[in-house]
Amino acid sequence: MTNKEITLMTKQKLSKTLKQLMKQKPFSKITVSELIKECNVNRKTFYYHFQDIFELLKWTFEQEAFSIVKQYDITKDYEIIISFAYDYITNNSYIINCAYDSLGRDVLKSFFCTDIKTVVQSIIKSKEESIGIELTEDFRTFLCSLYTEGIAGMIINTAQHPKECSKEKLIEYFSIIINNSISSVIKAFNEKRTTNE
Repeated sequence: MTNKEITLMTKQKLSKTLKQLMKQKPFSKITVSELIKECNVNRKTFYYHFQDIFELLKWTFEQEAFSIVKQYDITKDYEIIISFAYDYITNNSYIINCAYDSLGRDVLKSFFCTDIKTVVQSIIKSKEESIGIELTEDFRTFLCSLYTEGIAGMIINTAQHPKECSKEKLIEYFSIIINNSISSVIKAFNEKRTTNE
């Protein structure tokens, strides 16, 4: 077994144990000592892989959700991605809600925002290319931030209130945004820019 495989197995073991502990107690009450005892690894091993428990939680979300989402082309495979994301959120709502209760909405959103931002940037760029309009960097950043914040907020809302919006509705609404909303905003920005020149 290679060092890379051993490292991944150790991280996965720590992640799995963290999730089990989060079923039993608030995230803020979980300590590194408790985690390593449950995992049967030493403190040095934990700190070799993670700076703290927050980093382990972020890694867990990235590995279980965002790394899978990034394998797809969001502009073509959005139904598969939304379906997967919905299932992941509803099946792991206890982790998201446990983290929310201990860390607050803003910290939890910040866990999601970096990865969501990458996905949103690729959608905007793809739409710019398909309609032949290039946005200014500042407006692209603004648009990306707007959608990133909205999606991160929806992830938390879905975990807290899973019955408020079905998987089918999320797919339908996201389809409207991908196929119409972003393109319309890009065109409107270009018209405004042309008028002002």
